Amino acid sequence: QLQLVESGGGLVQPGGSLRLSCAASGFTLASYEIGWFRQAPGKEREGLSCMRRDGNTTTSADSVKGRFTISRDNAKNTMYLQMDSLKPEDTAIYYCAATRGFWYNCAEQFFASWGRGTQVTVSS
Repeated sequence: QLQLVESGGGLVQPGGSLRLSCAASGFTLASYEIGWFRQAPGKEREGLSCMRRDGNTTTSADSVKGRFTISRDNAKNTMYLQMDSLKPEDTAIYYCAATRGFWYNCAEQFFASWGRGTQVTVSS
C-alpha cells in the first residue's frame, strides 16, 4: 500500500529553521516526481516546491524561494523540505505528495498520492 508520512513539524520562532521529512512506503520514491504543499486556515492549498525524478530539476513558489529547499534521498525512500528564515505567515499544515506521472507546474492537480500533513507554527 502506497503511503507517505510527514514528520518534523512543530513550533518555531520567527527566523528559525525546520526540516520536514516525508517517508515513502509501498513504492519506490525514485520513480516518482515529488512536491511539498501547504494549507493555511481559510486559504487554498499552495504548491511550495516540486522536484523531477532526476533530482536536479526543481521549481519553487516565489513566497518561499531562497528560504525553502526541497531534496530527496532515494536510498532512504524519503524526501525533505528544509525551511529557513521562517516567518509567521509560513504557519500552515504542510503536505508532501508524489506522482508517477509528470507535473506541469507545482500544483496539486498533478499529484495523486498525499501524506496526511504536519503542522508548522511560526510564532514568538
